[in-house]
Amino acid sequence: MNRKFIKNSNLVLRKILNSEKCKDIIADFIETFLKIQISTLKINQNPDNSKSYGIVDVRVITKENKEFNVGIQIIDGNYIQSKMLLYYAKIHSNQVLYKDGRRLAKTITINILDMSFFSSTNFHKIIKLKTNAINDNILEEVHMHVIELPKFIIDEDKKLTKEEAWGIYLKGDNKKLVRKAIKKYEYIRKLDDLLKDYWREEKI
Repeated sequence: MNRKFIKNSNLVLRKILNSEKCKDIIADFIETFLKIQISTLKINQNPDNSKSYGIVDVRVITKENKEFNVGIQIIDGNYIQSKMLLYYAKIHSNQVLYKDGRRLAKTITINILDMSFFSSTNFHKIIKLKTNAINDNILEEVHMHVIELPKFIIDEDKKLTKEEAWGIYLKGDNKKLVRKAIKKYEYIRKLDDLLKDYWREEKI
């Protein structure tokens, strides 16, 4: 994991990204990994003033006029499956607490793992819950993305896609590739600058 996030990765990124000036960074990250185009994005503030979870909780509307709740969190340690499911439940259930008359929408979570958890070599997986009944899709709305950072193994001379660039930046172990990602993609560069400012102020 990129040392700029450690320690308390979720807390650091939550402090930086939960502001109007960072909506473009959040949108770019979500668009990259969910393969959607966002027309509007609203940052949801914790509705019940309880302990915050993850990095961001947002409501997005795509250019196809589809509406989603999206939550992003970094996971480490044990009980990975439980943490993914509990986070999904938290983000999804928050909808009933907001007072803006919103309708219930599909929830998607993006779970960033600083470890290899699944046996396959793919760094990006999608988990959906479905029943075993034919034509019964009642559970299809449960939708979780999992990004395993150790599985981002990229040739230094390769042209980076935006998804690979985000993964390489979050992983943070290959300085040459990190510099390449920062130079090529403006929202990664913007986040990196904000992180530098954050840690400079923390040291002061």
